[in-house]
Amino acid sequence: MNSSATVRSLQQRITQMQPLRLDDRALPTAPELRPLLPGGALRKGSSYTVQGSQQLALALLTAASAAGAWCGVIGIPDFGAEAAAALGIALDRCVLIPEPGAEAIGLTGALSEVLTVVLLHIPVRPRSGDTERIAARLREHGSALVVTGDWPHPESALRVTGSRWSGLGQGHGALSERELSVQSHDRRGITEHRVHFADGALAPAQPASHAPAIAGPPYPLTLVGS
Repeated sequence: MNSSATVRSLQQRITQMQPLRLDDRALPTAPELRPLLPGGALRKGSSYTVQGSQQLALALLTAASAAGAWCGVIGIPDFGAEAAAALGIALDRCVLIPEPGAEAIGLTGALSEVLTVVLLHIPVRPRSGDTERIAARLREHGSALVVTGDWPHPESALRVTGSRWSGLGQGHGALSERELSVQSHDRRGITEHRVHFADGALAPAQPASHAPAIAGPPYPLTLVGS
């Protein structure tokens, strides 16, 4: 076999094997969120950022949690247990550290060794040495990190650009549905998406309607009717 044929044969084998390797890194991800992520799933050893919606950040944990994984939430003092449960997060397998203070980065690194997905909120950009150490732990232990803040070199950076509530009638009803406009920035480029929530849980995207709606900036996770 000549060299060019050998190269073609090797390329074919790599192409056939690559999807299997990618699937090996995939973590359970809600179908409604798969279009937002490269490869359609959270990946072991990867980090992600979410700007503008705590609800969306928590939603990234739901499928892994429902599948039996342990998850962690660090640095979110207003974490709503009932709202998280409505999203689909198993509270009995969720480690919550609402106010880690200066230990946030250290705790994130430690928990990434034992938990499948960790959600971290930090108010300022961390030091590069800290993020490099955490990235190494994510790769070594096969966990994923979701950050509601600034984090270098994420697998995908999600930013909420709009929020639209609906459910109110003529002087009655409750805000029960929400649609987020989300922009993803990753190796695929910049892409626009829609994410729909109904009664606090992820829901399939709905066609446009003329129902009364309230538009506004991204809101933190809240309980419907609270």
